[in-house]
Amino acid sequence: MQKIKSFGSVGNLSSGRLSTDQEYPNHEDHDHQDVSRLAISTCQAREEEIERMKMEVKERVELQLGRAEEETRRLAQIWEELEEMADPLRKDVANVRKRIDMANRELKPLGQSCQKKEKEYKEALELFNEKGKEKAQLVTTLMELMAESERLRMQKLEELSKHIEKPN
Repeated sequence: MQKIKSFGSVGNLSSGRLSTDQEYPNHEDHDHQDVSRLAISTCQAREEEIERMKMEVKERVELQLGRAEEETRRLAQIWEELEEMADPLRKDVANVRKRIDMANRELKPLGQSCQKKEKEYKEALELFNEKGKEKAQLVTTLMELMAESERLRMQKLEELSKHIEKPN
């Protein structure tokens, strides 16, 4: 049998040269078989190691997927609970908004009516004030006329009184 000092990397194996304590020039086929067996054995060992690592990674991925699925289920449940909590609030909000819209629809004609009546009130107030001024002027005129009438009557009475006192 031959003793192998070092073979370094797979690259050295592929070159077909190994450093040995003794070289057997006559047994070159035997060396190639040993190198081939060693290469095959090394490849199989590496392949097994890769397969083992692949299985470990696969197990970790499956474990994480299981956790992710569990978290997804948990989040879905929480989402449903949140939806249930929000549902009554949505109904209340929608109901209040509907009532606000109804109040706005009722306020619009009332506002228009109020503006119309306010305009009518202002017109009536203006007319009332004008008529009040007219009445005040008429009362003043009446007072002046009565004063004038009284003055004229007094004058007539004085004249009549003077005529009565004078004997003719």
